[in-house]
Order: sequence, then structure tokens, then C-alpha cells
Amino acid sequence: MISLSQSPIDPSFVQNPYPFYERVRQAGGFVRWTDYDLPVTARATVVGAALRDRRLGREAPPEYAPEIPPHLAPFYAVEAHSMLELEGPRHARLRCLVLRAFTTGRIARLAPDIAALAHQLIDRMPQGGCDLLDTFARPLPVILIARLLGVPEAAAPDLLAWSNAMVGMYQAGRSAETEAAAVRATEDFVAFLRDTITTKRRAPGDDLISHLIAAEEAGTHLSTDEMIATCILLLNAGHEATVHTIGNGVRALLENGIGGDWLTPERIEGTIEEILRIDPPLHLFTRWVYEEIELAGQTFQRGDQIGLLLAGANHDPGPWEDPAQFRPGRPVQTNFAFGAGAHFCIGAPLARLELATALPVLFNRLPDLRLAEAPRYANLYHFHGLERLVVTY
Repeated sequence: MISLSQSPIDPSFVQNPYPFYERVRQAGGFVRWTDYDLPVTARATVVGAALRDRRLGREAPPEYAPEIPPHLAPFYAVEAHSMLELEGPRHARLRCLVLRAFTTGRIARLAPDIAALAHQLIDRMPQGGCDLLDTFARPLPVILIARLLGVPEAAAPDLLAWSNAMVGMYQAGRSAETEAAAVRATEDFVAFLRDTITTKRRAPGDDLISHLIAAEEAGTHLSTDEMIATCILLLNAGHEATVHTIGNGVRALLENGIGGDWLTPERIEGTIEEILRIDPPLHLFTRWVYEEIELAGQTFQRGDQIGLLLAGANHDPGPWEDPAQFRPGRPVQTNFAFGAGAHFCIGAPLARLELATALPVLFNRLPDLRLAEAPRYANLYHFHGLERLVVTY
């Protein structure tokens, strides 16, 4: 296996990781990324196969589970109940129960609220120009999630702060300060949700937390810890991904001179999928190996970990002609922005609805929307999103 070195916090990589992914893809089915000491792949066929193979998973085999430092115990106590980190019957049970509350119909009914909220945020924008991340991309999903959970919208700033602090745990080059902030945010978020769940057990409403409380499968219900982990996952994964995708998507549209004519009802699906393909919000997704397996000519043993470069797979010239080009008119086909297999993102329908509803409102309300400065990406790897998005209109 060839080894390649690339610091994930190197400024040139932060701004454009795709040349490195191309090097990985050209070098073989798997390459050892020395900075992570991890075999990684950027080939679409390999990524797709690995995401769907049940001999691989997110949960470490018990004898290989990393030891949790005591100071990080509160953070990983939540992870222990997160469907993203579970496999087998535990994962299936939890996902089934959550889907009983987080239904397609319930998500679809949010479209008018998303459109109304997009209009409200645009109405509040300052004259002439602004940072679109602060005024639109960040508040829209966090306010929507607050409404979805059934918590006061006044709590949105706290939800946003907790989310930002907690996802710092997944970023390259995290520090002791990052870890301490994540633990504080976890403890505050857990306490907030525990109080909220207690209140809604006494007086349920038509909101996601109330429906999670009521969800039942084969005589079982979600525990309070499972509900807390689910709500945190929906916020942290769903909010971060949507913010980055709105920002990256608006950037792609404006830099390519594409506006509202590619956000019409007959074109919107293809445009959203191309936004998700060309510059997805999550770039690296790791999997544990549960039994000996051969992938792309490489043999892995139980306890090994592999890394799937989702964004690299989305730029594979096999499935996509000229993959580095932003072409919203491409035929719609599967990409890996939301993963695949048993851990396909449970919030994908909501994220797609937010994009398909909010972006047309934005471009129709602001037909003269333009970039005021060249956007730069933030040092967030393995997420990929902008520092700011300054526009004029």
C-alpha cells in the first residue's frame, strides 16, 4: 500500500483538498494517509461497497475499543447512545424508533415553515450586503431544528453554541481547549434536553421530542439517554451539514454565474444534487473492520480502521464526466454526501428539503446577489465549509 502525506490543517489543503484526493485515487484502491496513519480510499466503487458492507461498521470491536480519557467521559457518554456510532440490533432498533417519529410526511409538512423563515431572514438582512453565513445559512437550520424539537426559538443561540463546540471534537488538530469546550457544551446540552424531555412527558405536544417519547417498536421505547443522543445528533450533524451546504452551494452557484433559473421546480432536484456532489459538507467517514475482508485488492483484519473520502469519491471520473466542473444539468444519480447503507444520513430528506425550499427563495428575493469577496474555507476538517460568505445584493 502506497503512503501519502498531507496535513489536514495545511492552508492549501483547507482551501482545496481535491488535488490530494485525486492523488489518492490515482495511487490505488487504498492509500495510507500517514498524517492519520489510516488506509483511505477516494474511489467511488470502493467507497460505495465499504459503506454497504456489514462486515464494516462504526462501532469498534469490543477488544479494540479506544480507552476513553476521564476528562472526556461526558462527551463519549452521549456518543455511546448515538445511532451514528452503533451497529447491529442496537442500531436497527434505535433507527427504527427514530424513524417512527421522524417520518417523511412530518418532514414534508415543514416546507411552508422553511419558506416563511427564509423570507423572514431575508427581510432582516442589512441594506446592500452582509455575511450570508451569519444572516441566513446559520440561523435557518438552527431555528428550524428548535421548532422541530419543540423548544423555544430563544434557545437557538445556545443550541448553535453547543453544536459548534461539540463538533470541534471531530476536527483535525483539536486542542485541550477544544476538548474542554466540547465537554462543557455536552453537559449543558444534556441538562437542557433532560429538563425538556421531563416537561414533555408531562405535557406532550406536536413536536419531535414528544413523538420520540411516544415511539414504540416491538414493545420497546427510547430511553431518555437515547432521546438525548438522538436530539444532539440531529442538531450537530444536521445543522453543521446544512450550514456548510448552503454556503458551499451559494458559492458554487455565484462563482459559476448560475442563479434562480436553475432553482425552478423542474430543475431544482438536479441542482441540489450537484451542490451536494461537488462540495459536500463531510469529507472523511471512518469504519471499523469486523472480520477479515478484501477490498480493492487489499486485505484488512478485524480491528483495522479504514477511511472513506466521501468528497473524493464524489469527484471520481468513473461515475461523473469532468467531475471537477459544476454542472447542475447532470443526470441525477447517487453521490456520497449523505453516505450510504445502514448509516445513510437519517436527516438527508430534511436537509434536501431545506436546500430545495430556501435557495429558490434566496435567489428570487435577491436576483442581484453577488460575491463581494473571494470566499475562503474554514479550518474544520473533516468537515468542509466556509469561514464567511460576504455578498452584495
